[in-house]
Amino acid sequence: MTTARQKVLAQLKKTRSASARELARALNMSAPNVRHHLSVLCADGRIEAAESSPQEKRGRPEKRYALSQAALGDNLPALVDALLSVEGYKFNPESVASKILPPIQFDNLPAAKRLALLIEKLNAMKYQARWEAAAEGPRVILGRCPYAKIIAGHPELCQMDAAMLKGALEKDVEQIAKMEKQHGACVFKLT
Repeated sequence: MTTARQKVLAQLKKTRSASARELARALNMSAPNVRHHLSVLCADGRIEAAESSPQEKRGRPEKRYALSQAALGDNLPALVDALLSVEGYKFNPESVASKILPPIQFDNLPAAKRLALLIEKLNAMKYQARWEAAAEGPRVILGRCPYAKIIAGHPELCQMDAAMLKGALEKDVEQIAKMEKQHGACVFKLT
């Protein structure tokens, strides 16, 4: 059974972009119902809204909706997998980590602020990170792997994650759990 939201997504895939009014007409749905589904899909990040240019019609500009770049996908996992396969022997996890998360932004910060800033930066990179206190010291938990599509063939990416944490916190880290090993999260303890 196809839900109304799936119908809206399918129509946007077919037409590339449409207004709420156009979608309502094409799907034989009420405009308020379509706007509700569009609102939810925008909040989920599956579609994006943009105002149409004012010269198209008189009055208030009408929003047009299209599938988001995230929903359309990309070829980055295939590209990264190929690059790591070809250049893997040259891959330096520490160098790449310092380019992705430059340690200089953590300089002169107390430990608690370093940890808070690290979590903020990791979450901006889609890690769903958090930290928790433990008897042996803080742990950083990564609830999502942004490299999940290729991590099985490239464990050096886990080393890169560890290098990012080490650079930010100025402490050695040890990975004590891996998401891919059915732990549900990658856990790093500070040593």
